[in-house]
Amino acid sequence: MNNGVRMPVVGYGTYRTPPRLTERLVTEALAAGYRSIDTAQCYGNEREAGIACRKSGIPRKDLFITTKLWGCRGYADTLRSIESSLRSLDMDYIDLLLIHEPSGDVHEIYRAMEAACRDGKLRAIGVSNFLPERYLDLVNHCKIIPAVNQVETHVFRQQTELRALERQIGTAHESWSPLACGRNGIFANPALSGIAAERGRTVAQIALRFLVQQGIIVIPKSASPERMRENLAVFDFELEPEEMAAIERLDGGKSLFGWW
Repeated sequence: MNNGVRMPVVGYGTYRTPPRLTERLVTEALAAGYRSIDTAQCYGNEREAGIACRKSGIPRKDLFITTKLWGCRGYADTLRSIESSLRSLDMDYIDLLLIHEPSGDVHEIYRAMEAACRDGKLRAIGVSNFLPERYLDLVNHCKIIPAVNQVETHVFRQQTELRALERQIGTAHESWSPLACGRNGIFANPALSGIAAERGRTVAQIALRFLVQQGIIVIPKSASPERMRENLAVFDFELEPEEMAAIERLDGGKSLFGWW
């Protein structure tokens, strides 16, 4: 990232993972080889993710934990919210803290995050769901350039304009829902299926490799240990230029979720 902190390119996502299942699934993800875990205050599973990390026996320095603020309106409540996440995770620091969405006084929220970063409670800070206009507005007012912008990004919404802007400024692009939550027939898509069959890979591996090959961080989610391992196995092959071009043509430029 832009501050020298190293973040795994593939992490494990916990969106919509019920707290009662989170400890087991994060434990299985860590056993499968994941070292980056993505959670959020509004997921309600920070505590269980933290328990799984501690019980794993993996040294804290070898883990990368991301969480996201929710419901903050300004400076003071953001500082309280950061302390709340630290308590829930039962950790001394958070590797990456994001503003979950551009609501509230984002300048004051981010200013509080900068203060917590300087105090050593956060190793890196960034944003989520900030499209070009909101992203640029924040960049023009902050002291610490966002390390990451986590946004809906997949083969059907490739975020070309935003990624070009982030590259120019120095913010890493992270994809939430890199497999489009299975929407738009992604697993039966002829272009992806054809490449997968030729390569002896899964459609998920092709879709993830397409993103990773462009330097995009991904956080796929699965409840299956086998698929967890498959989703992590995207570093031993490269897509050819013509394969990349075929997948680029799938970009519809619109959200599949209707949020941003």
